[in-house]
Amino acid sequence: MNEDEVRRTIEAAVSFEFARSGGPGGQNVNKVNTKATARVALAELGLSESDLALLRARLASRLVEGEVLASSASDTRSQILNRGLAVERLVALILASLRREKKRRRTAPTRASRERRLASKRRDSETKKGRRQRFDD
Repeated sequence: MNEDEVRRTIEAAVSFEFARSGGPGGQNVNKVNTKATARVALAELGLSESDLALLRARLASRLVEGEVLASSASDTRSQILNRGLAVERLVALILASLRREKKRRRTAPTRASRERRLASKRRDSETKKGRRQRFDD
């Protein structure tokens, strides 16, 4: 699922809650509900079972009621901008959680890297040898 598809499904399934924000705004903070909390149920995203299992595992600490992912924004003085930020954060969270890591293939170090390592060890050894105290009889 690409970013545009994820964004469209989230925007179709998202629900918002608003509250008074503690961010910038002076007296505006005390009278206008600018903080936006976006909530989306994972089941409504239309993902495969394997993707859902991956999301549940990776986002377990962020899930509300076991199935709902929530994100809030109170960065700006505008409710509309905060709504957009909250949705963007949901999209970023879901895309990051769905990304599968490539398996690392073990490789042997190159000849040049082995020689660099040994040269460095010889150089360090010479430096330390120069620090030794010499006793002359």
